Amino acid sequence: MYSEIDLANAVDAGVLTPEQADAFRNHIAEGRSSPAVDEEHFRLLTGFNDIFVAIAAGLILVAVGFIGAYIAGKVIGHSPDDPADIGAMVSAAGFTVAITSWLLAEYFTRQRRMALPSILLLLGFAGGIFTGFGGLLGGNAPWYAEKLGIAFNDEMRLKQLAGTIAILVGVLTAAGTWIHWRRFMVPITVAVGASALVTVAVGAIMAFVPGSDDWLNAILLVAGVLVFVFAMRWDMSDLQRRTRRSDVAFWLHLAAAPLIAHPIFHMLGVFDGNISAAMAAVVLALYVAFACVALAVDRRALLVSSLVYVLFAMYALFEKTGLVELSAALTGLVIGSALLMLSAFWQPMRRRVVSVLGGLGESLPPTQQIVHA
Repeated sequence: MYSEIDLANAVDAGVLTPEQADAFRNHIAEGRSSPAVDEEHFRLLTGFNDIFVAIAAGLILVAVGFIGAYIAGKVIGHSPDDPADIGAMVSAAGFTVAITSWLLAEYFTRQRRMALPSILLLLGFAGGIFTGFGGLLGGNAPWYAEKLGIAFNDEMRLKQLAGTIAILVGVLTAAGTWIHWRRFMVPITVAVGASALVTVAVGAIMAFVPGSDDWLNAILLVAGVLVFVFAMRWDMSDLQRRTRRSDVAFWLHLAAAPLIAHPIFHMLGVFDGNISAAMAAVVLALYVAFACVALAVDRRALLVSSLVYVLFAMYALFEKTGLVELSAALTGLVIGSALLMLSAFWQPMRRRVVSVLGGLGESLPPTQQIVHA
């Protein structure tokens, strides 16, 4: 499968002229009866070799993680009851995985441009950095508490200490992903870095703002909206979705969607107990609103993240009508049919939604294929 990035690279290399690339895009769009942007392309596989390499790389990362922890344990002669020793082993495992991921990325990402292995190696690097610094700083938390004179029963100061460690780990992880982005330019990297910064912000608020635990869902919702706005900034810089910026926006939308959907439905108390008919109606109305947003920005991530809640609401409605034995089957039939209809008529529905936005529609991906002469 060839992506828009591959076409752009072919034009830059002189293999194709811009006119030939545009003609190819127009041909594909006409054959699918939809604008190219509506396909919401993102490259996950360049071939089965991606899966093969990803499996091999996964095995190597797991193996080196265990080896790193084992060697660290032997070097320090660890005690199973000593948090510092355990933290050192965890840290060694994390940093070993991060280093190995970087070295493998030098070939499979930078030279071979393999999609799935690049994603796996980025996650391995970011996860390794997070685990490495988390083990290093978290394992020594009792020592920090002792040096700072924090009593064992001083819950507030202990919480602040834990929050400070979480902030440091998040910032270092975000910095590591930024360095990885500058070197390898893997699209998912920006979303991983944004997630790390969200973790830092939420951790700081939870640690230093009294009573913030009661507002966790609202805080996450605000974070999700900010990530969504950041994703739209990337999207608006490439409305034709022909560059790497569109792939970056895809992963940012994927990160923002659960941060928006889950807090909203949890604040409504969808899973707190028996859902009423009125609550189910609210859930369905919210899903329709999410669908309008998804149609406007031409991204489906928000619909996927909130799907479990609308399934639960519909299931509860069928149960209340007495169709207990068929409630699950009818729920799947109704929601599945609705989603298929939405997919089949995505373009005309999207044109209608964008048309009511007026001038704002000019900042959104086009609803018609732009044909170049």
